[in-house]
Amino acid sequence: MDKVSETVMAAEVDHRLMQEFANGDPRAFELLYQKYKGGLYRYFIRQIGDKQLAEDLYQETWARVIKAAAGYERRAKFTTWLYRIAHNLLIDHVRALKPVELFSDAAIEGEPINDGQPCMQYAPEQLTTQGQKATILKECIALLPHVQKEAFLLNMEMGFTAVVIAEVAGAGLEAIKSRLRYATQSLKQCVEGKWQEQHYDTK
Repeated sequence: MDKVSETVMAAEVDHRLMQEFANGDPRAFELLYQKYKGGLYRYFIRQIGDKQLAEDLYQETWARVIKAAAGYERRAKFTTWLYRIAHNLLIDHVRALKPVELFSDAAIEGEPINDGQPCMQYAPEQLTTQGQKATILKECIALLPHVQKEAFLLNMEMGFTAVVIAEVAGAGLEAIKSRLRYATQSLKQCVEGKWQEQHYDTK
């Protein structure tokens, strides 16, 4: 079975489980929860860095899934719908702390990224072949602007394409492509710079 078929089948299973949960089967929710709990929690903890707050938003996301189950309609894949809820909760929280202007969806002009595949221009393992570089990469990700960090993490950890990330973030496709492009460029420069600094310091 190819990857496209596997993705379609997984989406069908998720949709069926949501329907079963809406019809009163708690086991269906448990299966969805077990399937996505790890990725969803990492999404919050990597975005925020505050474990308690990440846990609160994580639990609230699942609470909203439960609340919305009765009216769930298949307008998008379950994963897109789930992360859209998570995204909205995160934005609501950060907007209470920072100016709304930080979340402008304006695109930066540039060459388009292929939106048919995950939009990484280099594989994460190329930057994390050693423990030190893995640590540096995490530090550099934390320094990214919020919108770039979210797009990058959804792409890297969830394998979402630019099209799906645009649906999650409620942003234009070209804006998402720009965020991914500038995030990967910034991370590459940041990791290389910090690595050279550490390497120089040890000489």
